[in-house]
Amino acid sequence: LMNAAVAQGVRPAQIAQHCDSVSLCFSKGLGAPCGAVLAGCREFVTEAWWVRKLLGGGMRQAGVLAAAAHLGLQHAEETLSRDHGNARRFAEGIHALDSPLCSINPAAVETNIVMITVQGAWPSPAELCDRLRAVSEEEVAETGQAVSVLLLPWSARTVRAVWHRNVSARDTELARRKLEFVARKCQE
Repeated sequence: LMNAAVAQGVRPAQIAQHCDSVSLCFSKGLGAPCGAVLAGCREFVTEAWWVRKLLGGGMRQAGVLAAAAHLGLQHAEETLSRDHGNARRFAEGIHALDSPLCSINPAAVETNIVMITVQGAWPSPAELCDRLRAVSEEEVAETGQAVSVLLLPWSARTVRAVWHRNVSARDTELARRKLEFVARKCQE
C-alpha cells in the first residue's frame, strides 16, 4: 500500500478507499522491527482481534514497536522513493547490459520490485539465483569483491528482486555488477 501510494503520488487512503479491509505491515520498507495494522469494518476488526487472541497473538511493551512504526510512517515517502529509485537504477543497468541471459523492461518498474526475465533454456531462475547467492574464488580474483545477492525465483522464467530500506545505492550497484559477472560466466 505504501509503495503504491508513494509511486502514484497519492495518499494511502486514496487507494484504500476501494477496499473493504486493509492490512499494513510496518517492517522492511518502513523499517520497523515488526508490527502491522488492520483496518476494516468494526465487526471484521473485532473478529480478527478475537482470532489473534485465540491463536496466541499479542504483545507486551508494544508501545516501543509502535514508536518505530510511527517513525517509519513519518519518513515513508523519502525512504520508499529512495527504494524505488534504486530499483529503477538496477533495472536500467541490467537493461543496458543487453545480455542474452536476462532482460528487464525498465518502464515496468514502478515501485521497489523488479521482475527479471530469464531467457533461454539455461540457467533456470532457480539456478540463476543460486549463482547470484554463491561467491566463488574466481569472482573475488576477478572483481576484488565477494558479493552475495539474494533474489527469488518467481516463475518458470522470472526472478524477482525487491528493495527495502536496508538496501543502499552501493548495494544496488554491487548487485548489478554481480548479475553482470554471473551473466558473463554463464555465457562462457
